[in-house]
Amino acid sequence: MYDRDALIDQVRHNALKFGDFTLASGKKATYYLDGKQVTLDAAGARLIGEGILDLLAANMPAAVGGMSIGADPITAAVVTLAGVRGVPLKGFMVRKEAKGHGTNQFIEGPVKPGDRVAIVEDVVTTGGSSILAIERCREFGLVVDRVIAIIDRMEGGREAFAKLDIPFESLLTIRDFAIEPPAVG
Repeated sequence: MYDRDALIDQVRHNALKFGDFTLASGKKATYYLDGKQVTLDAAGARLIGEGILDLLAANMPAAVGGMSIGADPITAAVVTLAGVRGVPLKGFMVRKEAKGHGTNQFIEGPVKPGDRVAIVEDVVTTGGSSILAIERCREFGLVVDRVIAIIDRMEGGREAFAKLDIPFESLLTIRDFAIEPPAVG
């Protein structure tokens, strides 16, 4: 079972950094969430896998995946925990660029057009990375029915997904770390 407080502790002690940062979205920030410090840790991966599986339980998709490289350890954690629980679930990866040989696809993994999938992400700010993953999935023929993040920075991602009619959930928000998000506008 998912231990929310343990995940908060993991993020607080291993992933949350303060300073001057430029985010993937191009925004400037006074804090940075280095998700890989938690997703690539055994205890962190277990907590994330359990939490996301709990969110998926009521309406399990055929597969989970997201933009490589950030979503890869999340996908692996969720698929592994699903296997431990005896839940049928596949994983997939969305490439930033087609590899230029072989099948030359953006989507890798045992999914097929028509499969219902969930996009996973470590940190959502504006939602740009997940939106690109959604577009690539749709081009492949996958049906994206939601996005699940570990942490929502609460800086416009939820609103961007709503415009696409994609439900969004997160295990945590930036408020769990006593940080108030800027006004979204």
